[in-house]
Amino acid sequence: MLQQDSIANHTAVAEGSDSVVVQHRPLTPAQVLSWLPRDATPAQQDSAIQAHFKPSEIHWSEHPDTLHLPGHSPGVDLMKADLPQYYKESFFSKSALFHPELPGGRYGVPGDPIPYTVRNDNLITSLLLICFIVAVIAFGNVRQFIRRQVKFFFSAPTESVVEESETVNELYFQLLLVFITSLLIALLFYFYTLNFIGNTFVLRSQYTLISIYLGITIAYFLLKMGYYAMVNLVFFGSKKNKQWIKTWLFIVSVEGVLFFPAVLLGGYFEMDVNWMAFYVILSCIIVKLLTIYKIYMIFFRRNVVRLQIFLYFCTLEIVPLLTFWGALVLTANSLKINF
Repeated sequence: MLQQDSIANHTAVAEGSDSVVVQHRPLTPAQVLSWLPRDATPAQQDSAIQAHFKPSEIHWSEHPDTLHLPGHSPGVDLMKADLPQYYKESFFSKSALFHPELPGGRYGVPGDPIPYTVRNDNLITSLLLICFIVAVIAFGNVRQFIRRQVKFFFSAPTESVVEESETVNELYFQLLLVFITSLLIALLFYFYTLNFIGNTFVLRSQYTLISIYLGITIAYFLLKMGYYAMVNLVFFGSKKNKQWIKTWLFIVSVEGVLFFPAVLLGGYFEMDVNWMAFYVILSCIIVKLLTIYKIYMIFFRRNVVRLQIFLYFCTLEIVPLLTFWGALVLTANSLKINF
């Protein structure tokens, strides 16, 4: 036997009877649910609630709240936020330049800024790390060339010895070592600028200043190579010129190796500026002594007149070096801000 719907029966009884049932109190959801059987499903309960209750607009009471302690004033309505006039407007509220939504500064007392140091510069640290890695790779690829140069550096060249020509990769890595040497020289002069010339420049960043120094150093090496090639081709021939270019690239690479500890000690271990300058000058003297020795062994070993080597060395080594130093100092003084 099927159970009949109690709601339908209640409705039928209400319609079939002649009497009118008047409800003095509104129905509650509990009364409607009590009409259903105990095993009614949630869907049937929801249908019964929707059949007897319809959503309507809620009308909140507008009577004042009198539920307060005797002798005390009524409580403040939290829904009302009436601010005083001086909180809403100010003297500059109608100005077009008044923007209260923008931050006007930081709270508290500003502290002293941390002074600039090379050890805290991530870009220079990354450059030095890249230079070290590239130099290790380059020395690994041109080790045969370096071994030959070290073997025949202090020996007199003879006509019977057949020189081995370097490969294209060895030539590229030699030029890369020259670039690393130029970068180290630019960093050393940047340290010199910070200690002896000034700290403020018209440039936006100190990296631009280092790039300018790097460009001047590369131009110095390129012009120097051009001067050597022009003079040696005129007075000594192409064979000795080629031999000298190989030796000069090796000497420049040695110069970069000597300058690398100075950059590390001066930038990261706070080496005294005077000791760092002494080390750099000593390294330059060693490099120039090696240079004048190879000039003598390649070009002037068989010449009777010894004065020519000094003229050659002063013209192609000392004068360009002094010009290079003057160009760097002039550039730094031109870009410095004088208060």
